Amino acid sequence: MKPLRIALALPDPPLPLGTAAGRVFYALLRGLAERGHRVTAFVAYTKPEEMLATLRLFPAPLYDIRCYPRPHRAGIQAKLRTIRRPFSYTFSDEFRDDLCRRLDTFDIVHLEDLFGGWLGIGHPEQCLLSILYLPSVDFRGTLPLTPRQILERLLMKRAEKLLLRSFRFFRTVTPELAGPVRQANFAADIIPIPISLDLGWYPYVADDNRPRDRTISLIGSMGWRPSYSAAVRLLTRLYPRIKRHLPDARFRIVGWAARKTLGKYLHLPDVEILENVPDARPFFERATVLLYAPEQGSGAKVKVFEAMALGVPVVTTSSGVEGLPVVDGVEAKVADDDEGLVERTVALLCDRPLQNRQRRAARDMLDANCNPALTAESLEQVYARMLQPRKENVGGDQQQRGPAFEMVDYHR
Repeated sequence: MKPLRIALALPDPPLPLGTAAGRVFYALLRGLAERGHRVTAFVAYTKPEEMLATLRLFPAPLYDIRCYPRPHRAGIQAKLRTIRRPFSYTFSDEFRDDLCRRLDTFDIVHLEDLFGGWLGIGHPEQCLLSILYLPSVDFRGTLPLTPRQILERLLMKRAEKLLLRSFRFFRTVTPELAGPVRQANFAADIIPIPISLDLGWYPYVADDNRPRDRTISLIGSMGWRPSYSAAVRLLTRLYPRIKRHLPDARFRIVGWAARKTLGKYLHLPDVEILENVPDARPFFERATVLLYAPEQGSGAKVKVFEAMALGVPVVTTSSGVEGLPVVDGVEAKVADDDEGLVERTVALLCDRPLQNRQRRAARDMLDANCNPALTAESLEQVYARMLQPRKENVGGDQQQRGPAFEMVDYHR
């Protein structure tokens, strides 16, 4: 494919040791640039050091990186804007205006994250909206507990519905996300393409350097519903049953706001809860097994990817390996019921050779399926479809337009 001019709008800095999303964005930006595309990245950031780190990793003139601080939200104007455009607060006026002024200079405008869609309203043919997760799926079946939560859910629902109906081209990071997008927008072109990680930043931990005890870890932000639900399930239902089988087992939960949100469980014996650590990697390296078992939750679970990349054996649910070609007992232990999760965790903790076979298979699977070059190549198929003449892209019957749902073969 000939090089394209691509605007890439990112709600977090593309840093390999940054937020979970930032690690994915780093691989995405690298992958597109290494295939020769002229990418201008518009980046929202919170801390000045994040901006400086991004500019060091992607220096000019080799890269065109434009960084914008997230706006400070206060006053009646901010509240009115939240009502008009819920969850658009990540992007400053300068960010939005600079992107809009330059729209005509780009072949493709690639918007990462559902709420990044606010930046492309009115340009459905030029924009690709990348869906990383959907709030409607993450919160399905749960009730808000406070007036603030009720308001947030209502605003989230309205924003999700509006944004999914405002675009034509969608990339979902898992095939499972395509269904809800299709329900909201029957005419959408949806192509599932998995996230990637730059595995060069994830050195595989040698067996001699792995812990010899039985430490069960869960790592993830408690501000994200799937991670929080996985932590509560572990502490309330799985922990006591595993302790009955293995009294020497220890449990460690690490994540943003973990002690604040899980305070009622701090008293549990052999349970350590740590929050807001500067670097999660040492805690991956000290984990015998990662037990991450959300009962529901949409999108790719980056901490599961990272555990596999570093060589930590994983026990999880089908939701935990959403978007990955995983076979239970090969790359991970997978079960959706408590009994199956406990049985698989205990078996794995008691069998060192099994741990090593599983973690090696998981790393090999990531190498084959989730590398930046493969993701960029798959995205090029989407871009090519978007750039077809308008008469082939819109109007007419389904045969003229081509299939409304197209699967990229990312397992090859």
